[in-house]
Amino acid sequence: MAEVNKVVLAYSGGLDTSVILKWLQETYNCEVVTFTADLGQGEEVEPARAKAQAMGVKEIYIDDLREEFVRDFVFPMFRANTVYEGEYLLGTSIARPLIAKRLIEIANETGADAISHGATGKGNDQVRFELGAYALKPGVKVIAPWREWDLLSREKLMDYAAKHEIPIERHGKKKSPYSMDANLLHISYEGGVLEDTWAEHEEDMWRWSVSPENAPDQATYIELSYQNGDIVAIDGKEMSPATVLAYLNKVGGDNGIGRLDIVENRFVGMKSRGCYETPGGTIMLKGHRAIESITLDREVAHLKDSLMPKYAELIYNGFWWSPERVMLQQMIDASQAQVNGVVRLKLYKGNVVVVGRKSDDSLFDANIATFEDDAGAYDQADAAGFIKLNALRMRIAANKGRKLL
Repeated sequence: MAEVNKVVLAYSGGLDTSVILKWLQETYNCEVVTFTADLGQGEEVEPARAKAQAMGVKEIYIDDLREEFVRDFVFPMFRANTVYEGEYLLGTSIARPLIAKRLIEIANETGADAISHGATGKGNDQVRFELGAYALKPGVKVIAPWREWDLLSREKLMDYAAKHEIPIERHGKKKSPYSMDANLLHISYEGGVLEDTWAEHEEDMWRWSVSPENAPDQATYIELSYQNGDIVAIDGKEMSPATVLAYLNKVGGDNGIGRLDIVENRFVGMKSRGCYETPGGTIMLKGHRAIESITLDREVAHLKDSLMPKYAELIYNGFWWSPERVMLQQMIDASQAQVNGVVRLKLYKGNVVVVGRKSDDSLFDANIATFEDDAGAYDQADAAGFIKLNALRMRIAANKGRKLL
């Protein structure tokens, strides 16, 4: 076992990472620095400080990363209209490169020679954390306890905690049967009844949204103002990136928007069923495509759409810090210079409907598009030559006896 003097642990203060903290101290006989990120998960992160102190940790980092998360990760991703496998808005995936970045920054600040995380050996997160870490600090050592220890069940973790007198909070309320991950973009649910792909998800599982059936009978209208592809104001009120997303989560959840039940293909090779609540992200995706529809050139828009699945795959598979993702981001961002204006949306019982869009940079010309008299703005006779030229190769093939049916 390689010698480790100091390790930075991604630490939540829950059962897994509390056990990991003690295990690192025992197994590697090293100093542990804890890092707890506030990404808008909706839970108090400050108690992690007292727990870490009780276990002898001297260097404790608790960072509010909500603005950086939305500004530098979520917003760039939505400029690409990113969706994985046609449905998933990548709420968990997009948070991991920021955590990896901060782990490495803290390692550099504290002189640590290793980082550690609590991702299991079955999931995607181990890949995302570690690819990011190696990209940003090639020589760093990564300690993944779930790939080293034999504490492979909750019962064994609890026994270890009891043996080493690790304080674990026990709440009177019933423990959720789901494995959940939350940040300002979404909350995910896995395990429990969801491991049966035929079983319907349980209604009381959802935390952020009402069911569409119970959403208000009155529609909610909102106006999103865009600048360079990002939302900068809602209903005329300027907001920071994190405030924008928090507001859209609230109004979207109140209207039953953003629920998803999918089976996705994990990078590690297995299929996994998960349920997701992404109310704000669902609204953002709809609004961004609407403002692009009037401001982007047709071929630019189509090229962006053709690149998006690759971009989504890079994020899902943990390659945010790769040169190819950076290259794609530069292309995407260059396309957003004229993506400015306002989109009006109607939110109603789980639906997001575009009801208006306007922009000083709009390429929509009503004089050309009209079904009424266009005063010569468009000459219909021009279409004949265009059609004949595009049909030429097919006419030649037909004349040569090529059969299509």
